Amino acid sequence: MHRIQCKCGALQGHIQGSGSCSRVVCYCADCRAFTKFLGCSDEVLDAQGGSEIVQLAQPRVVFSQGQEHLAVVRLSEKGLLRWYADCCKTPIGNTLANPKVSFIGLIRPFLDQSMIEKDFGSSIAVVNVESAIGEPKPVQKGLLGVILRFIWMVLPMRISGQYRRSQLFTESGEPVVTPKVLTAEERKALKTEI
Repeated sequence: MHRIQCKCGALQGHIQGSGSCSRVVCYCADCRAFTKFLGCSDEVLDAQGGSEIVQLAQPRVVFSQGQEHLAVVRLSEKGLLRWYADCCKTPIGNTLANPKVSFIGLIRPFLDQSMIEKDFGSSIAVVNVESAIGEPKPVQKGLLGVILRFIWMVLPMRISGQYRRSQLFTESGEPVVTPKVLTAEERKALKTEI
């Protein structure tokens, strides 16, 4: 059981059970914009703007306290749901808006740093390298494995109906909190100088 919590400890929980997962460093501009939105870029991003993420099936994430601190933002009307703890602006993770595609990419600061390798392995894929800051760009690796594990995470949840056990969506399929959708101007401001 992997412990999860925000920086201030108001929102806590754990990752239950076992199953397919992927460790990924994503260099996309949207991941950087999210950390800028929260004011935590220095704590999350590597020197080239990469964000480490652990992808797993959404129902494995169980909150035990502080769910009232859950907040979510979308960088655009159709963008990913980017979850965070509003108590201390800790990034939690990213999901699709469709609860039937039941995975979450948990961002490193929300995880137990001392247990990441033990619980999720040492293999790390590197993706979206064309958006990395500086030169030379990191070398992309592991994308095919990430895609295959994604299918292996999502398909059983969909077939079995277990996706309905996610604490991030209501029974009707809506996020448990209303997402803040950024305007084009807000999004542009976040993407400058990143």
